[in-house]
Amino acid sequence: DVWELPPNGQGIAALQILNILENYDIQDMGYGSEQYIHTFVEAKKLAFEDRAKYYADPNFNNIPVAQLISKHYAKKRSLLIDSNKAAKRFDAGLNDGDTVYLTTADKEGNMVSLIQSNYRGMGSGMTPTGLGFVLQDRGELFSLEPGHNNVYAPNKRPFHTIIPAFVTRNGQPWLSFGVMGGGTQPQMHAQIITNLIDFGMNLQEAGDAPRMLHSGSSQPTGTKMSDSGKVHLESGFAPHVRRNLIQKGHILQDSVGNYGGYQAIMRDLETGVYFGASESRKDGQAAGY
Repeated sequence: DVWELPPNGQGIAALQILNILENYDIQDMGYGSEQYIHTFVEAKKLAFEDRAKYYADPNFNNIPVAQLISKHYAKKRSLLIDSNKAAKRFDAGLNDGDTVYLTTADKEGNMVSLIQSNYRGMGSGMTPTGLGFVLQDRGELFSLEPGHNNVYAPNKRPFHTIIPAFVTRNGQPWLSFGVMGGGTQPQMHAQIITNLIDFGMNLQEAGDAPRMLHSGSSQPTGTKMSDSGKVHLESGFAPHVRRNLIQKGHILQDSVGNYGGYQAIMRDLETGVYFGASESRKDGQAAGY
């Protein structure tokens, strides 16, 4: 069971991606294969159309969260994926920042997953007198389109990107993790879970494995995808995989440093022993005592 923060955050996008992927034999596709990358990217596109339309402050909107993360809905949405062709656009269904992530655990079995960001440029630049911290500027993530779920309004929270994650197995705490990186986060949450469950990687391998990133989806601020967006692959994917993705209609673009930053703690459910992981893309560390 994967646990994510609800709207006004983007956590349920990771759940939507994972639900769509459940309709495919991901393990049989194989890690790093063009079919897995293609299927993942198309699932991300579908989830991010809903993200653009529906994710907003629930105090101001009746957001259909239960429907968005339902297995039935994911099955219906998965039927829109063409296994041989990249979609240039999807409609929503139903009708780069400065972030710090940390996770910690104690001998009693308590685990904490925490993420914090003041958004662009380390926030607004305004520091309350005598308090020593900078106010955030996430109001930039409002839409100014009248009638949009995420349109600016007094006392309303904007769409939010930072999402700590948590996983339980058979009702027991198993994994506390996060991946920094704006709109990268739900994509990488889904990849980490897939690496662990479908591809049998250990905690460190799941974070170190080469990642794929899709950019250019419709946004909660009002922009729309019409050209299928861009697929970015870290080094480590085979050349023939890249060629085959291009043949399916994907637009590949090199990108450096946009694949997120992963930290994690896993608990062995039988012994209670913790495993920590921290990847090389960021300046984090795993430590125990």
